Amino acid sequence: MSLVANTGKLAGRTLFITGASRGIGKAIALKAAKDGANVVVAAKTAEPHPKLPGTIYTAAEEIEALGGKALPCIVDVRDEKQIQKAIDEAVKKFNGIDILINNASAISLTGTAETDMKRYDLMHNINTRGTFLASKLCLPLLKESNHAHILNLSPPLNMNPYWFSLHVAYTMAKYGMSMCVLGMSEEFRQFNIGVNALWPKTAIATAAIEMLTGDTSSSRKPEIVSDAAYVMLSKDPKSYTGKFEIDEDVVKSVGIKDLAPYACDPKNANNLLLDGFLDDPASLLHHQQTVSSASIRRYHTTSVNYKDKSEPAGQIPELFSVINKTITPELVKKTQAVFQFNVKGKEEGIWHLDLKNGDGACGQGEPKHAPDATLTMDSTNFADMFAGKLKPTTAFMMGKLKIKGDMQKAMKLEKMMKSLKAKV
Repeated sequence: MSLVANTGKLAGRTLFITGASRGIGKAIALKAAKDGANVVVAAKTAEPHPKLPGTIYTAAEEIEALGGKALPCIVDVRDEKQIQKAIDEAVKKFNGIDILINNASAISLTGTAETDMKRYDLMHNINTRGTFLASKLCLPLLKESNHAHILNLSPPLNMNPYWFSLHVAYTMAKYGMSMCVLGMSEEFRQFNIGVNALWPKTAIATAAIEMLTGDTSSSRKPEIVSDAAYVMLSKDPKSYTGKFEIDEDVVKSVGIKDLAPYACDPKNANNLLLDGFLDDPASLLHHQQTVSSASIRRYHTTSVNYKDKSEPAGQIPELFSVINKTITPELVKKTQAVFQFNVKGKEEGIWHLDLKNGDGACGQGEPKHAPDATLTMDSTNFADMFAGKLKPTTAFMMGKLKIKGDMQKAMKLEKMMKSLKAKV
């Protein structure tokens, strides 16, 4: 649901959007289409994905249905020839390019040891190199435009070590996109090209996130990002450049006071999953502690030492006693995963949950079979997670939970915990 009114400022402008077949990229394309903009849908998905909806052709149909003009192009941003071919086709059809949206991105929220080099290369080649390459190739055309913008979907350059410690390879790749903003905004200022970054304050409900977690109830719709992008792209690039914006701040700046309609579930409008890379005071609530403004940059790293002194002893054994009673052959068949829990803090210890072998098992100590996923967290957060007060996705995104191994299997715990909520 879009809350920012279209003004027609992008009418007749040509947008080149990478990764525009679905998610945030498509949402930005559709918002621009309402103005009568031309959109180059530059993405890899030409054939339907078995689990994810949308192709460059279906996105093009939606753009044209809203009054825009579309040019679907098969583009892998790692391939210079494919990008150049799409640019050449855009020139033939639309006589130029006014706006480049670097949205295509790859993600792997893994630590150093768990990140294989193929995945490392994928993230860096798509995120950093792809952004640089698309910007470089579009530059000659952007110089000719009288309303030239480059917008990267990337975070502010937050040098808090916490955000590097969680997934250093991914952080480097995303920050590479942001460094393009930092450098190119100054380099291209002489050409009157505005270069800016946009990042969501909260998790955004995309098909990829839904496939990974199975739940978008604590997320916002992509329209908050597309509304923010529309506001940014409507500004004068001569003066508006070098900005690292957050979606909700941008929409608030144009008078949108009630953000609840952007929430996937209105009941969770005030309890949303916060996105990464932001040291925002509001996210302190997720870390259950109070810090002074002077120490905000350190609050993530100190939060792992947090202990609730009022917490009664023996909560973890009690939890596993309840979990043991909920294990069924159907749950084992459905889950097919072995979990190891490294619990830190007051009730430090190792626990396991085998929902893969035999009739299933759980208890203290390491599992008999190799774990598919190892989860590490503080005992207080662990208890909250199994009591349904804290979602694994939320815990992971906010740094309360570290996961080693199969991410998708780890996220299967979320569905299981919903059934435990009433019993714990």
